[in-house]
Amino acid sequence: MIVSPPIHYSIDTIRDEVRQIVEGGLIARTQSIYVLCEFFPAREWLSIECELERCDYLLRDRIGDLISSEKWTND
Repeated sequence: MIVSPPIHYSIDTIRDEVRQIVEGGLIARTQSIYVLCEFFPAREWLSIECELERCDYLLRDRIGDLISSEKWTND
């Protein structure tokens, strides 16, 4: 059996993935970052968690804090 190494997620990649999940209505910006573990493969979650911690995010922080760099345009 061939086992591939876990994917390394950059903080930008994580933010992009999370934005898609939020925009899809699967989670709310007010939920804690920890709920994201349901949307990533378990073997990749450790890498994601380490990257979040490296960038000073805690699992209890809000998802809105993670993706707060969104750009808004006036309609």
